[in-house]
Amino acid sequence: MTQHVAVIGAGIVGVSTAIWLRRLGADVTLIDRAAPGTGTSHGNAGVLAACSVTPVTSPGLLTKAPGMLLSRDVPLYLRWGYLPKLVPWLLRYLSHATDSETRRIARALAPITADTVAQHKALTDDLGLERWINDSDYVFAYTDRAAFDRDAYTWSLRGDAGFAPDLIEGNAVRDYEPALGRDITCLAVMRDHGFIADPGGYVAALAQAFRNMGGKVIVAEVKDFNLSDGKIDTIETTEGPIACDDAVLATGVWSKPLMAKLGLRVPLESERGYHIVFADATGGPSRPTMIAAGKFVATPMTEGLRCAGVIEFGGLAAEPSRAPLALLRAQAEAAFPHLQAQREIEWLGHRPAPSDSLPLIGQVGTTRVYTAFGHHHIGLTGGPKTGRLLAGLIAGSPANTDLTAYHPQRFA
Repeated sequence: MTQHVAVIGAGIVGVSTAIWLRRLGADVTLIDRAAPGTGTSHGNAGVLAACSVTPVTSPGLLTKAPGMLLSRDVPLYLRWGYLPKLVPWLLRYLSHATDSETRRIARALAPITADTVAQHKALTDDLGLERWINDSDYVFAYTDRAAFDRDAYTWSLRGDAGFAPDLIEGNAVRDYEPALGRDITCLAVMRDHGFIADPGGYVAALAQAFRNMGGKVIVAEVKDFNLSDGKIDTIETTEGPIACDDAVLATGVWSKPLMAKLGLRVPLESERGYHIVFADATGGPSRPTMIAAGKFVATPMTEGLRCAGVIEFGGLAAEPSRAPLALLRAQAEAAFPHLQAQREIEWLGHRPAPSDSLPLIGQVGTTRVYTAFGHHHIGLTGGPKTGRLLAGLIAGSPANTDLTAYHPQRFA
C-alpha cells in the first residue's frame, strides 16, 4: 500500500484502524479535535466483553420503557425537553425490540466481540503494550437464582454465541468475591474475558506507538469532505486541508453530521453514559462485575474502582444530570458495603447509538470514505477487530467475515 489514508477519530476504533493500516504499509494521518483517548474511549467500563452480543432492544422493551422512565430506581433517563428531537430515532430503535430482530442483531454482534481479548493482544503484539491487557473473569451478580433465571432469554442468546456461565451460589459467592454484599447470592461467571485498567491511557499509548511507526497525529476538527469524480481527495479541517486517497470516519456520535455531508442521514443518537471513580478505593471487587439489579459495571482500575452505567437520552449539548450519578452512587454502595474511597470523580460521555444497535463498517458508496463508528456499548470490546477488518478492506485484502450487516448503505 502506498496511498495516504486519513483516519478521523482518535478513540480506540480510530487508533486501531490507523495501526493496522500502518502495518499494511499505508501512509496514515490520525485526526481528532482532542488528544487520543480523552473522549468516550476514556470513560467506558474497561471490560473486554466478549459475551456482549445482546442489544438493549430485546422483546418487551416497548411495554416496559414507560415504567422504566418513571421509576427512580431504574438506570434509564430522558431529558424531556429533548424528546421531540429524539422521537424519529426512538421509533426506529423500538421497532427492533422483537425476537427476530434481537436474534439477528445478536448474531451480527458476535463476530465483532467474541474474540476481543485475542484481538487486543494481536493489536499490541509488537508494540510493547501487552501489559495494558488483563486476563480475567467477567462476573454477573444477581440477588438470587430466580433473578438469574429471569434473564434466561439473554443468556440463551449468549449461549447461541458460544458463551455459557459458571454459576456460583450461596456462601461460595463471598469466597469467590468477598467485596459483594449479602444481598447478592448468585453469580454467573464468564471465563476467558479481560479488562483494561486505564482505557484512556491505553488508547493514548496506542497512539504514541502509532507515531513511533511513522504515523502522524493532528489535533483538528474536520469540517467537510471534498470529492473529485465522486471520490475523496481532500478533508477540510480547522488546521487546513489534508489530501488523502481514502478516509475513515471513526469519530463516534460526531460522525453523524459528517455523514450528512456525504448524503447519508444516519439514525444515530447519543446515549449518554455516566461513571463514578471511587479513587484509591478499598472494599471493591477484584475483577469486572456487572451488578444486574443496577445495570452497571464495577471495574478495578489504576485510579480506583470505576462504576459505569446508566442510559440517558438528552443529546450532546445538555449538562450532566445529577439523578443518574446519585443512583449510580447508591447502587455501588449497596452492592459493595465495605467500599471506601479517598475521593470521587464523576464523568459523562456519549455512546454512539445507531437505531439498530449495529456499528457501521464499510465504504460509503464508491467514495473511498469508510465508516467505523456506532459501536454503542462495545466500542472498547470491538475496536481492534473493527480496525483490522477495515484496514483489510482498504488494502484490498478483506477478512473472511461477512460485513453486510454493518454496511453504512443500509441507511441509504
